[in-house]
Amino acid sequence: MARRAAGGTGAKRARRPEPGLPALERFEGGGLEPDGDYDGLEFRETDLTGENGAGARFMDCALTGCALDGTRLSRARVLDSVLAGVRGVGTNLAEATLRDVEVTDARLGGTQLHGAVLERVLIRGGKIDFLNLRSARLKDVVFEGCVLVEPDFGGARLERVEFVDCALKGADLTGATLVDVDLRGAVPLEIARGVDRLAGAVISTAQLLDLAPVLAAASGIRVEG
Repeated sequence: MARRAAGGTGAKRARRPEPGLPALERFEGGGLEPDGDYDGLEFRETDLTGENGAGARFMDCALTGCALDGTRLSRARVLDSVLAGVRGVGTNLAEATLRDVEVTDARLGGTQLHGAVLERVLIRGGKIDFLNLRSARLKDVVFEGCVLVEPDFGGARLERVEFVDCALKGADLTGATLVDVDLRGAVPLEIARGVDRLAGAVISTAQLLDLAPVLAAASGIRVEG
């Protein structure tokens, strides 16, 4: 059910983002605007709680230590940008596009990314609870040194996605499509639902043994004695 990529060399490696930010100007605005255009700005310790930036474009921006509780960023485009130490509950990024983005040491809960497109994204450190990635498309995405609690990948497509030294707890893979997904660095690796969708992933021997009861149950195999 879980396999190595052709040739036995494991999954293809994800391409990591290289934002390379220019000199930034400090954001002095009073808040976000729907369909706003933010280019070359630094948001430092900015309280964006409840702000509405739906459809906005962030290009070559840095968000450092910002509060994102209930921030509305649906259909936003975040390009060549860095998010460091952001925190918040219920941030809405549904159908957003994140391309060439680094997210470091985030503390987020209930983040909505359903229907979003993530390409060349690195999520390093921090903890994200109840991440909603249903029907999202992830390509060249790396989760590194972070804790993901009950992430929902239902119906999502994951291509060249790596989990490196991170915890994956209670993941939902129902209806997901995996292509060159490397799960070997996920400790623990806990699949709550959708274990039958692991075709296209690479796992370790130890992980296979840990998942054996779930795999058996999903296949209708009774293990006795």
